[in-house]
Amino acid sequence: MNVFGERIRDLRRAKGYSLRTLAPMVGVGYSYLSKVENGKLDFGDSPSESLIHRLADTLDGDEDELLLMAGRIPESIARRIFDQPDVFRTLANCDRATLAAVAAQASQTKRK
Repeated sequence: MNVFGERIRDLRRAKGYSLRTLAPMVGVGYSYLSKVENGKLDFGDSPSESLIHRLADTLDGDEDELLLMAGRIPESIARRIFDQPDVFRTLANCDRATLAAVAAQASQTKRK
C-alpha cells in the first residue's frame, strides 16, 4: 500500500464510510477506489487531481497534503516555486536538521 492510499483509507474509516458508500460520493466505482487505497492502479501511480480534490472535500482532508502524497505539486506551491526557484533549490539541498530549523522559524514567523 502507498502512503496516499493509506491516508485515504484512514480518512474514509474516520468518517465511517465503506468503499461502497464513498465511491459514488466522489464519482468513481468502489473497485477503483479500492485500487487507489491499495496502490494498484493500472494506468498510473495516483488518481487524477480532480478525484483528489473530491476526496479531500468529501473526507475533510487537507487537499495540499493529499496532492503531495500522490506525487503532485499543488498549484499554490508550484506558483511559489516558479516565483523563487533559487530559494527552493537551496532548500532542496539542505539536510533534515536545517530544514527542521527553517520550518520552525517560518512557523513562528507565521504565528506573529
